[in-house]
Amino acid sequence: MRMTFCFLFIIFNTLCFAQNEFQPEGSTIIESVDGDLDDDKNPEKVIIYNTKDTTDLGNIREIQILKNVNGKWTILEKSTNAILQSNGGGMMGDPYQDTQIQKGVLMITQAGGSSWKWGYTDKYRFQNGHFELIGYESTYGKPEEYFASVDFNLSTGQLSYEKEVENTAEYGKSKKETFVKKGLKINLQNRNQRDERKITLPKTKEDIYF
Repeated sequence: MRMTFCFLFIIFNTLCFAQNEFQPEGSTIIESVDGDLDDDKNPEKVIIYNTKDTTDLGNIREIQILKNVNGKWTILEKSTNAILQSNGGGMMGDPYQDTQIQKGVLMITQAGGSSWKWGYTDKYRFQNGHFELIGYESTYGKPEEYFASVDFNLSTGQLSYEKEVENTAEYGKSKKETFVKKGLKINLQNRNQRDERKITLPKTKEDIYF
């Protein structure tokens, strides 16, 4: 029992040291998630920080992925471009929802809006030395108007779009389209580094922003 307690104490202190060593000065932890992200059977630690640095949209968020190598924690990757600022959700305020790790995939969900609501989940896999965006799922709309959904597999390039319209007098009929768009290179470093990316679907002429 004493040995078990000592072992858990050492692990706890190691994790605390890792957080304190790399934590941006003046920041607070929003969430911490553990899971195997590079398929080595050892869990990485993902930490989301609310930093003291600000923009017109509030506090900048930083994500860090820590890896334990021979008992020492190192930063596998970090970025301030993957998670929206603290007021980036519009009238709803903080857009950050949660971070999960499922089958080696890092999933970050964010949402916002007011009467018109939006939400999306980014899916990243560690490959080619970076966490690359391999999937994007989103919804956007308003009750009694329309809701649009996007399921974009960046690995295959297949993008599925569906728009369910209630207010047909204003927005026309409901629409569906599947389109293939390959070659996009998006990762934790350049995810929100510039203006929103736009894809115009060839048949429905709908604009997809992500």
